[in-house]
Amino acid sequence: MFFAGLLLSSFSMAQTPDAKEIVRKADEKLKGLSNKSEMKMTIIRPTWTREMVMKTWGKGNDYALVLVTAPDRDKGTAFLKRGKEIWNWQPTIDRVIKMPPSMMSQSWLGSDFKNDDLVQQTSTVNDFSHKLLGMETIDGRSCYKIELIPHEDAAVVWGKVISWIDKTDYLELKTEFYDEDGYLVNTMLGKDVKMMGGKLLPTRMEVIPADEDGNKTILEYTWMEFDTPMDESFFSVQNMKRIK
Repeated sequence: MFFAGLLLSSFSMAQTPDAKEIVRKADEKLKGLSNKSEMKMTIIRPTWTREMVMKTWGKGNDYALVLVTAPDRDKGTAFLKRGKEIWNWQPTIDRVIKMPPSMMSQSWLGSDFKNDDLVQQTSTVNDFSHKLLGMETIDGRSCYKIELIPHEDAAVVWGKVISWIDKTDYLELKTEFYDEDGYLVNTMLGKDVKMMGGKLLPTRMEVIPADEDGNKTILEYTWMEFDTPMDESFFSVQNMKRIK
């Protein structure tokens, strides 16, 4: 009986998933070695709605470029990430702004996304500790429920994040973002799961503020491509100013 109990205990430990590994798999699935995409962002407010179209490029965790292609008044605006450094190109005033960490928590072009959401300065894998809270079902899919607490030395805009990640395909289907006082700020939902760029992904992201009734931002991917060779020199301030 002793050995049977020992074997059962070992089997249970082997079946217990590592929370950080789950988050890593979900992160890698969305990014790949490199990625390109086009997406539409719709900002919804009680009295108005605004749409924007963007192209994005990314390589690993250190390089990202976001270009606004519509509407005309924002066309050409770009955001660049290289390592821990972030730049913003504003063609209307012919100016490049190096963004300090304090700007990461600010709204991205008036939406419910933060600047950090777009350029992903922080890493959900490396800048947080991870704890598996249990299992829950989201939209009919069994999910791991994971708590992410930022490391003390990490430049993270949130006090806590709770993420629901699909157990089979590692899809991030729901994420709650809390401030440093433990209050819920935003909820992000991953919807319209389908094949895109050879991967099964949520192609529609909805961000809903907790305390602003009628406000919502929707991000819809129109196409995605993964693992195309991409040189690091593509992610330069000079290229950010001329990319189309």
